[in-house]
Amino acid sequence: MLRTSSEDRRALRREAERVVNEVAQELRTLDEGTSWFSALSPAQRQAVLQEVAGYALQAHITAADGREGVARSGVKPTANPSVMMCMDPPRYGFAALPADEHVKAFRVLVSVFSVADSRRRQSYCKGTCGHAWHNLPAR
Repeated sequence: MLRTSSEDRRALRREAERVVNEVAQELRTLDEGTSWFSALSPAQRQAVLQEVAGYALQAHITAADGREGVARSGVKPTANPSVMMCMDPPRYGFAALPADEHVKAFRVLVSVFSVADSRRRQSYCKGTCGHAWHNLPAR
């Protein structure tokens, strides 16, 4: 039986959530996450970029998170995704970037999310967190 398009989108969102949170919690390297992302179709990449931008927004990224994340990402600070993330407030139109910028955008978004999410896990969720994505088992 073939899955419907909406089922495919839900499966991609679940997989993206797992991969991104594994990178954020250092259960997977950024390079491993980038390899996963690079294997997706262009349309799937756009969907993942929108999803990860939402994670970054929910993690309440700060300008300092943006700068630290860009430094960790391995992407030049002058690249479009880096500049967008370090603006105050950050810009989130990553899925609208040209396809040749998607991998850089993914690296920047995941890196910035990792910084912000780590900060929140150490303060807001410390010792009392019930978020399933903050309690991933080692792979």
